[in-house]
Amino acid sequence: MFYHLFKPLLENEIFGLSIFNVFQYITFRAIAAFITASFFSLILGPKFIKLLEKHKAIESVNPHTPASHKIKAGTPTMGGLIVICGLLLSVLLWNNLLNSYIIILIVTTIWLGGTGFLDDFKKNFLHQKQGLKPKYKLFSQITLGVLVASVLYFSTKDESTIIGINIPFIKNYSLHLGWFFIPFVIFMITATSNAVNLTDGLDGLASGIVILSSLGLGIMAYLKGNFNIANYLNLEFISNAGELTIFIAALIGTLLGFLWYNIKPAQIFLGDTGSMALGGILSVLAILLREEIFFFIIGGLFVFTTLSSLIQRYYFKYTRKKYGDGVRFYSRAPIHHHYEEKGISEEKIVVRYWIVTALLVAIGLATIKLR
Repeated sequence: MFYHLFKPLLENEIFGLSIFNVFQYITFRAIAAFITASFFSLILGPKFIKLLEKHKAIESVNPHTPASHKIKAGTPTMGGLIVICGLLLSVLLWNNLLNSYIIILIVTTIWLGGTGFLDDFKKNFLHQKQGLKPKYKLFSQITLGVLVASVLYFSTKDESTIIGINIPFIKNYSLHLGWFFIPFVIFMITATSNAVNLTDGLDGLASGIVILSSLGLGIMAYLKGNFNIANYLNLEFISNAGELTIFIAALIGTLLGFLWYNIKPAQIFLGDTGSMALGGILSVLAILLREEIFFFIIGGLFVFTTLSSLIQRYYFKYTRKKYGDGVRFYSRAPIHHHYEEKGISEEKIVVRYWIVTALLVAIGLATIKLR
């Protein structure tokens, strides 16, 4: 809003308002978006918590989680509403809303946030334990993937035709996917959305990892959005990446505000409303920045968590078919619950996951010098 409000005044030098030139700068708007989103989340948090408690939108303990999770029963869920509201309000204030990348991200946020909301609503308000059937959630994710991929693939603008994957370890090389770009985008959005959902199992776990992963993507967006820096570092220059920096700053801000209420003992959980939206946002950001492999590195714990669930599931099926009785590979899955069963405290697991993610982000950024 502010960008569109002051841009015509500055272009025409009306009233000599040169002081408002700051609204054209990426760094200023990114900092402002971060602060604004943080305050929105902090202010909205208590209001949403009370509202959700009033309407009994509370978490039921999953029987597959450790016994220590019984104490979490009755905690409000659907906290993703706080994250999404804080994010979108800040984006509406500070981003260029005519930017095609921002439009794609807003649609992604609302689309997957809405899908997660339907799931949470059915579980918590209509008391349907299964919530939204998995096939419908998968259909929503695939449909969004088709939409995003088609818009990017069939765009006539060169910069929006993102059909290649940058290889961090090879200088001046991009793996062009051609038509395979469309199923690749569908896979990215679906897999990441579900991966963040699986990781959202401990107080502050998913929120913290998404913050750190977003920081890595934000740094990459800023570098690629600055022509001089991108040229110096031998990175692909993407003019739209500047606006992505502002969006990511707002995302980090709203998540920090939410984390205030989500750290142990959590006053509210993300729910599918938040986890599905966040996964979709991260995957689309990686696609828009042409940094899918970079994201694979910095988001390594999402991959690790998803693999642990897949290993558990298929190993159990394999042993049941071969021996008659299914054997679990881990005591519980996803693997962070396995660590709890081993006696490691929830707080220690969460902080260690944050530390590992920070290291992965550092490794990912270090690959810039290899290009």
